[in-house]
Amino acid sequence: MKKISVVILNWNGAEMLRRFLPSVVTFSERDDVEVCVADNASTDSSCEMVRKEFPSVRLVCLDRNYGFAEGYNRALQEVKAEYVVLLNSDVEVTEGWLAALEKYMDVHPQVAACQPKILSYSRREMFEYAGAAGGFIDRYGYPFCRGRILDKVEKDAGQYDTPVSVFWATGAALMVRLDIYKDTGGLDSRFFAHMEEIDFCWRLNSRGYKLACVPESRVYHVGGATLKRENPHKTYLNFRNNLLMLYKNLPELEMTSVMRVRSLLDYVAAFVFLVKGDRANCKAVMQARHDFRRMRPLYESVRNENLRQTVVEDIPERALFSILWQSKVLRRTKFNLLPVR
Repeated sequence: MKKISVVILNWNGAEMLRRFLPSVVTFSERDDVEVCVADNASTDSSCEMVRKEFPSVRLVCLDRNYGFAEGYNRALQEVKAEYVVLLNSDVEVTEGWLAALEKYMDVHPQVAACQPKILSYSRREMFEYAGAAGGFIDRYGYPFCRGRILDKVEKDAGQYDTPVSVFWATGAALMVRLDIYKDTGGLDSRFFAHMEEIDFCWRLNSRGYKLACVPESRVYHVGGATLKRENPHKTYLNFRNNLLMLYKNLPELEMTSVMRVRSLLDYVAAFVFLVKGDRANCKAVMQARHDFRRMRPLYESVRNENLRQTVVEDIPERALFSILWQSKVLRRTKFNLLPVR
């Protein structure tokens, strides 16, 4: 059994693999580490290219496109390792990236998962949107990061170079203990993509595990390689899955008040899209709310199980304020200007 398996989920990304896989192979080369590409039934030349150009990389070919969540669940069934790293195909890693994460996990057995510092591939002095220097969440389910508040991304000046406990670690580069991943059910396959790692991390937090960002490990992420921001399908998945995540994980005492406010905020978001002339994204928000209501009964047993296994309701890394209020009204667009909770 390997100590670490770096698993890259791929779908029709032959050129992306050709571009970024060399850094992963070079800076992950150890006898106790394997690099694995799990292919979601690509129709391009991905599998043939990996076999030919990266013979040291293990290839797992899935029978169809299962999306991000179920794709990883199925790929990790084929893996035997202490730690696995879920790594996006558009990530360039750096020397020592893996050892820093491994050392932190070895020294902190209560930590179930961690992430590196995520910087922008195209603007290398800036944090990257998807994860930055560690993820948090506000009272109403809106995620933000050290280094990224909503759509405002900070320049990396070393201000977040200390390891810190976080609410969620990004699925772009997520190291997790494989046994805990499996014991807690992995990623929610019904999400397909988007928000699934935050939902997973909420489950870990509520069951008493910790999560961390380890900035000594540094990677560069292209981001938006599959769906650009404000793509209507991405908008739909983000809104629908965020609502499902809240329903699955919110403590009983908060459910009514939080969901009532979220309903209002979602209708405001739809109205803003409409005012901008963006009917497609307005429709995506409304469809997301409709499908959330349709799917909610299917998640009743999941919610009950999550509540039954909850040992920590008041998670310190979950903010009690509204990030929309802090950033849009009070103009606090940097993480270190936010309240402690």
